[in-house]
Amino acid sequence: GDSITVAGALEAFPDKEKWLEVLHLQPLLDKPLLQLSNGENKRLQLAKALLANPGVLILDNPFIGLDTEGRKTLHEILDSLVLKDIQVILITGATELPACITNVAVLKKGRLIFAGSRQAYLQQPVLEIAKPVPDRTLLQQLKQPAAEFFNVVVSMHDVTIRYGNKTVLNKINWLVKQGECWNVSGPNGAGKSTLLSLITADNPQAYANKIILFDKQRGTGESIWDIKKRIGFVSPELHLYFEQHATCFEVIASGLFDTIGLFRRLSAEQEERLIFWMRLMGLESIQHKRLNQISTSEQRMALLARALVKNPALLILDEPTQGLDETQAAYFKKLVNEICNSFSTTLIYVSHYTSDLPACIDHFLKLAEGNVQD
Repeated sequence: GDSITVAGALEAFPDKEKWLEVLHLQPLLDKPLLQLSNGENKRLQLAKALLANPGVLILDNPFIGLDTEGRKTLHEILDSLVLKDIQVILITGATELPACITNVAVLKKGRLIFAGSRQAYLQQPVLEIAKPVPDRTLLQQLKQPAAEFFNVVVSMHDVTIRYGNKTVLNKINWLVKQGECWNVSGPNGAGKSTLLSLITADNPQAYANKIILFDKQRGTGESIWDIKKRIGFVSPELHLYFEQHATCFEVIASGLFDTIGLFRRLSAEQEERLIFWMRLMGLESIQHKRLNQISTSEQRMALLARALVKNPALLILDEPTQGLDETQAAYFKKLVNEICNSFSTTLIYVSHYTSDLPACIDHFLKLAEGNVQD
């Protein structure tokens, strides 16, 4: 299973040749599926869908999680598909409209509020999205976390991570001080996830490197839980680890204990805190629904609430607005901004796009092929 390559995955399709070039898959044929970046994997899925010779191709948010290069490639691919007389229905946010799209339909709360030509859509001023603002008075009620002061939240000195003969991170030097707000960026496959795993105590290679977290050198007797209790974390993959029958409430509560499930009773104070965050994230009405009963964007909001619920010293948000609609994304960015400004929370925010960043971010780390870029 581990060694299936792109060529192997497409083996069963006789007329694959014509799509390999259009989808830029030729250079990837010998690459194992496990090593594909997000963008490469999307192109492979697209090839499989097209090889079934569909009359209509429906793409549900295909741009999510792609870096700038990957998005550009996908725009070109969609434009060339339309030239081949394939009808495309694209479900996407308002900002991502490839040139080949001729007509637009806009849905709001289950109702069609606009349907017409691309040109008519672009001239529509009425489609302005509401930009709700976090409730400041609610935020002020949030108890300040027990004040812990750290000179150094994260320090890496010449950190190098290798898997076999592949160097994923190469001599990384990075210092994050308390209260700083960082954006980490870089193309798919640049080493961002590995970098984060060294901070969230999920990577055993941390011990072989010189890494300081919360003023303590890794490997000097601190437990993984000592680290995790100070961190709130969310990533695009996190929902995969939760039981689908867990309720929204249980998912958020698990953030208090840094576990995936909820294994213990809550104190009155913890319950109060949960209700507070659900109110702040607009999740009160669905708190008893199971994950598989709520929309993707509601699942994402629940996981974001889980990261915020203990008001941690360090927030690590890996593409946190992925899967949110524009209103939710705008609200969440403002909320993070308010939290960082109110509690001098340290922030590490991974995103490919500057338009995604909260206003508080003023430090930048760019990675490419495992190296820090100047």
